[in-house]
Amino acid sequence: MRKRTAGLIGAAATMLGGLGWYASLDAETRGLLGALPTNADVLSWSVPQRDAAFRAMDRLPVLAKAHEIAASDKPLPLPPGRPLAIPGVEAYMAAQRAAGLVIVQDGKVRFERYGLGFNAKGRWTSFSVAKSFTSTLVGAALRDGAIKSLDDKVSQYIPDLRGSAYDDVSVRQLLTMSSGVRWNEDYEDPKSDVAMFNTAQPDKGVDATVSYMRKLPRAHSPGTVWHYNTGETNLIGVLVSSATHKTLAQYLEEKIWKPAGMEAKATWLLGKTGHEIAGCCLQAATRDFARMGLLVLANGQAGGQQIVAPDWFAQATHKQKDIGEAGKGYGYQWWTYDDDTVAAQGIFGQGIFIDPKRHLVIASNADWTRASEGPEGDAREAFYHQVQAIIDAGG
Repeated sequence: MRKRTAGLIGAAATMLGGLGWYASLDAETRGLLGALPTNADVLSWSVPQRDAAFRAMDRLPVLAKAHEIAASDKPLPLPPGRPLAIPGVEAYMAAQRAAGLVIVQDGKVRFERYGLGFNAKGRWTSFSVAKSFTSTLVGAALRDGAIKSLDDKVSQYIPDLRGSAYDDVSVRQLLTMSSGVRWNEDYEDPKSDVAMFNTAQPDKGVDATVSYMRKLPRAHSPGTVWHYNTGETNLIGVLVSSATHKTLAQYLEEKIWKPAGMEAKATWLLGKTGHEIAGCCLQAATRDFARMGLLVLANGQAGGQQIVAPDWFAQATHKQKDIGEAGKGYGYQWWTYDDDTVAAQGIFGQGIFIDPKRHLVIASNADWTRASEGPEGDAREAFYHQVQAIIDAGG
């Protein structure tokens, strides 16, 4: 293992022209570098490689660069609350391969624990949890007037989509993943769209996401069928940047990160043509993911300002589309439940669970054994219910 570690560190140093990247990592991460990935295909990485990489995605030499999002000058306090006793939590975290678990109720931290050598000061990647941040930026752009209406056609903001299957798709249909454009999101199929679109060669002068997505055929009429599609969130990101004339990182910093009092710097990975990967790859501290949940509970009010329209989260975090599962639905890039709770979810175990009735937020990071098909997802849902029951019982 030591020989392999030394070899990979040497390769990284050669790629970067020195050991500056390695020196920037904490001791725990250095200890995991024996598993440093040597390719950019996240879905092909082994569990040890993911353990090492998920805390350092914005510093891996095999991945693209990232834009930084500065921390707030006035971090939102997260004072300690009464400790929450959760029977079996150690076994749960071990089974989840949890890196971080932060439970906040009434604005106070009632439980906080870390694993896999991760800690409160580190940044863990979000995967599709980023989708809910991107959605919120649409709400901010609507309030700012940069996006006029959710019923506007997507091609009005992304002209390179004209003539494609997206020409008749609205912003709302992108948000609800009901464009009707054909897409394969199978994380374990190397020939699926979600596996191929990040590696496809973009057309000259065209954004990488737009270049791939505009070639896809139509499968259904717009608005008629819900179908999960990460590429469409990436399109939403391009749309927001086009409408606001700002990078997603700039707009996130301005509209969410600083007003909501995020305590730590965040980063957002860039695609081939230099745009943030809007459906993925926001790196942040677990506590700051929890603060995003508090922003939702505050209905988008933060730092003395209303970041999104007052009715934005009433729409975004409630069922807009049926997904064929009892008790669940899909809003504007949020997973919804019929009991009025809502969640942001990312593959390999990233999540923000929000329960308005109990003023509860559960932020978690992990490295599941499989992207989404293993037993961990159901176990996490059961854990949410366990925490709710403990709170209801006065715990």
